[in-house]
Amino acid sequence: MDGPSEPRPVVRLGPKVSAQVIRWGAPWVYADQIVMDRRTKAVPAGAVVEVHDAERRPIGAAAFNPGSKIAARMLDRDPAAAIDAAWFAARLRRALALRETLHDAPFYRLVHAEADDLPGVVIDRFGDALAVQPNAAWAEVRLPALVAALREVTGAAVVVKNAGGRARALEGLPEETVLLQGVLDGPVPTPMNGAVYLADLLGGQKTGLFFDQRPNHAFAARLAAGRSVLDVFCHVGGFGLAALVAGATDVLGVDGSAPALALAEGGARASGVAGRYATRKADAFDAMAALAAEGRRFGLVVADPPAFAPNRSALEAGLRAYERVARLAAALVEPDGFLVLCSCSHAADLGRFREASLRGVGRAGRGAQVLHTGFAGPDHPTHPHLAESAYLKALFLRLGA
Repeated sequence: MDGPSEPRPVVRLGPKVSAQVIRWGAPWVYADQIVMDRRTKAVPAGAVVEVHDAERRPIGAAAFNPGSKIAARMLDRDPAAAIDAAWFAARLRRALALRETLHDAPFYRLVHAEADDLPGVVIDRFGDALAVQPNAAWAEVRLPALVAALREVTGAAVVVKNAGGRARALEGLPEETVLLQGVLDGPVPTPMNGAVYLADLLGGQKTGLFFDQRPNHAFAARLAAGRSVLDVFCHVGGFGLAALVAGATDVLGVDGSAPALALAEGGARASGVAGRYATRKADAFDAMAALAAEGRRFGLVVADPPAFAPNRSALEAGLRAYERVARLAAALVEPDGFLVLCSCSHAADLGRFREASLRGVGRAGRGAQVLHTGFAGPDHPTHPHLAESAYLKALFLRLGA
């Protein structure tokens, strides 16, 4: 564990790189902003370093990975800060205090990476169980200390390391999902917006459930009462379960994953709405085209796809995919019905996503009113210097004839 008495490697910003934005709170220093000499390149991935400006003045302590595009992730304004169990516990207590202010039950995102001053670390809480994603090398190296602090601060008995996806690959880390502490007998029942969802912490996508959509589920549920609902890319029940408990007449959930649909059906049974919930395993694009050919129409259609534009190089293709989703989905909405279109792609900002979505609606021959724009819930705070932390967008539209 890093202590203030231990000498730390020093990494220095390049001569043309301003340190001001970092001193103001920017959390990342890119590899091309650092003097990457032989000594710096030899610093082990995950080490804590002192970051100095070009004039060799200290800026703060950072986690370093010479093999990552994001070479330094700022940890503390104090260059000598001890990144130890007490440091972890202090950050976790602050994060917990916010969530306990926001929620009356322990089901939420507990740590949202840089926005909670734990760069690259995502932690979701499911009652007595925690799903931890150490998506940066420094957190992987210090995972035992992080888990010990988590158990001390939260009292949770179960901790799962759910480590996979693009972020870890970019850090040179392997995929791994493993139970670190406690016993987990199966999916965890998770109450949200009056429904019960089943979160598979060991075998599901990401940490098993997406808490970020909670306020958007709730807004859509207000539109669903008395209406038939189509929930495309429904995952483990998504918008559909919340709509049913709010009074939707029936829901059809579409997803390409049979395990996800099985969990959605289990959630419908746990929520007491199984008789009004049907699923269809299919490619979402194929399913929407088939439903249109069948002449089906719904009072509320929701499309919540995976990230079509996970990075800038995929942006244009992603925007075309969002346009196609909007065009196919709009054709399935009955006159004066509602359409909800979502994007979790941080590379597609709200303006570009909205433009692509409305273009798709227009190409379906439908007029629209924009009712509401939704974002991630407040347990997913936004870092003021990191646009990537404001990734989720949801457009709520009312369509004409």
